Amino acid sequence: MRLDKFLKVSRLIKRRTVAKDVSEQGRVLINGRESKPSSGVKIGDEITVQFGQKLITVKVEKLLETTRKDEAAGMYTLVREEAVAKKNDLDW
Repeated sequence: MRLDKFLKVSRLIKRRTVAKDVSEQGRVLINGRESKPSSGVKIGDEITVQFGQKLITVKVEKLLETTRKDEAAGMYTLVREEAVAKKNDLDW
């Protein structure tokens, strides 16, 4: 399954076009590597997504072509969620 489609179907990101844009900006990693929207996602992969000041890492559990809202969270397991420091906070 394509990365942008997985992000949309799993509801980690609401729209596929937004998932595509986020991937193209380098804010999505699959197993620690920058990934294009067309990159393949497999069961067991770890996907890291940066949302503003938040970094979320999930492990892919299921690949479904379509899903209902209440089933979407079953497509992944949350591995880690952390706050990312602003660039300005790091300036001395």
